[in-house]
Amino acid sequence: MSTRADLTEFLRTRRARMRPEDVGLPPFGGRRRVPGLRREELAQLAGVSVDYYVRLEQGRTNNVSREVLDAVARALRLDPTEREHLHRLAHPQRTPVRPQQVRPAVQHLLDALDRVPAFVLGRNMTVLAWNEPARLVVADFAVLPAKERNMARQAFLAPQARELYVDWPQVARETVAYLRMSSGQRPDDAELAELVADLSAGSEEFRRLWASHDVKDKAHGTKRLRHPLVGEFTVEYETLPLPGDPDQVIVTYTAPPGSAAAEALHRLAEIRSIRQANA
Repeated sequence: MSTRADLTEFLRTRRARMRPEDVGLPPFGGRRRVPGLRREELAQLAGVSVDYYVRLEQGRTNNVSREVLDAVARALRLDPTEREHLHRLAHPQRTPVRPQQVRPAVQHLLDALDRVPAFVLGRNMTVLAWNEPARLVVADFAVLPAKERNMARQAFLAPQARELYVDWPQVARETVAYLRMSSGQRPDDAELAELVADLSAGSEEFRRLWASHDVKDKAHGTKRLRHPLVGEFTVEYETLPLPGDPDQVIVTYTAPPGSAAAEALHRLAEIRSIRQANA
């Protein structure tokens, strides 16, 4: 992946979503050929010269300061995740990629959550470990080839994903935005480059969303699921970083006590118990 090209496109797409009147500027010049702020207008807002900003957007300023990047971020009204992404693109860090391994104690923790679907995500949304509820609710990771144990591949390349996720377009956007964030953290990750290439080849929706250069962290939220055994229900998901390994997080799906979702998870647990008893 080219961090210079990504920096150019990230800044260009952020400019395109803003209008002069949104930031109190009069229109610069005559008729506009492209949407959003012009480079001249953004440079004015950020307090830098037009030439300097043009060189920054073209990736030709290797020693740009954090102060200038923060000024550009404020001018573009970037949120904290976007601001950090901008810094990473401007000052890419090359870090060694370590093998992904899950500690036995983490698997023990997953297995102890016998009524809570839970799984471990590693780099690039790869599913490294899971418990039995997750197999029944999310996907049967145990029978999938290792390459397909990936939440992004499942979202875009597995036909059942559009049935499972009631709000699939939102899930798709969040998934791509999370991968974009990852690309800024690890610009030299060959596995991520291969994943993006495969998804781009297999999904028109992925190509379109990837070109938007949106970035977003997926720390917590809700998901509406449509399960073939228990119907539609909404779960709350939490993403919990694992101490000692910054590349791994535990994702849990829970529901408020007494809710329809809690009842659905309870029925799925009963179905799992019956299946295990008859196995």
